[in-house]
Amino acid sequence: MDIPRPSEQGLPHRTQDDAAQVPVTRFVSGPQSRMRELWMSFRALREMIAGFRHLHFVGPCVTIFGSARFPENHPYYEQARHIAREVAKAGFTVMTGGGPGIMEAANRGARDVGGHSVGCNIVLPMEQNPNPYLDKFVDFRYFFIRKLMLAKYSYAFIAMPGGFGTLDELFEIATLVQTRKVEEFPIILAGVEFWTPMLDFLRNTMVQSGTISVADVDRFIVTDDAEEIATIIADVASKRFGLQKTPTKPRWWLLESRPW
Repeated sequence: MDIPRPSEQGLPHRTQDDAAQVPVTRFVSGPQSRMRELWMSFRALREMIAGFRHLHFVGPCVTIFGSARFPENHPYYEQARHIAREVAKAGFTVMTGGGPGIMEAANRGARDVGGHSVGCNIVLPMEQNPNPYLDKFVDFRYFFIRKLMLAKYSYAFIAMPGGFGTLDELFEIATLVQTRKVEEFPIILAGVEFWTPMLDFLRNTMVQSGTISVADVDRFIVTDDAEEIATIIADVASKRFGLQKTPTKPRWWLLESRPW
């Protein structure tokens, strides 16, 4: 029995001359030099340690995410300010990315009621400067270290309307909780009208496709009630994590001092 050749099956038959004309694929060089990568590792480690030292005594925090683009007269700005007031009155330090917009509103709300306010500012080419309502701020070069600090010291997370950065931070926290890399801290979506289309997409597309479960969506607490938000956070912090209002003492031999 004769076996048909590729050309007889309707497939192109390549001759030696054709093969000689095929361009050679050249792969780009990926890694940096070993010395450059070692230097970046040292710089990242130094930034991480500096963040730990600066933020060690800021107390239990609630991190508020949100857009830097909302002006002072925007309804979401005032909403973030009101929520931060209630969170600060509940005894928590308000932590943000330290910039303008929603971040400024949250830090300002904490300042309104004599609460503590912290910012983890990212150094950007467009020079995002820390807002004037911070009791303490730390500058970061690397986004991944900044996000680590925003998560490490917080017992709840509030996402106000925002852009790519807000979604990045929100879904990173959701992923950490989903995979049980962190405890089930409250994740609150404030700005119901803004978040509703996203929640519809999660339920109607992602859940239906099987990429996430219903429990992953139900984990989000959706409300615009500032008093309710503060109550939920305080209740979870005391009952689930046993938080008490006993400040941690600095160690003089580590050259530590209180930030407040």
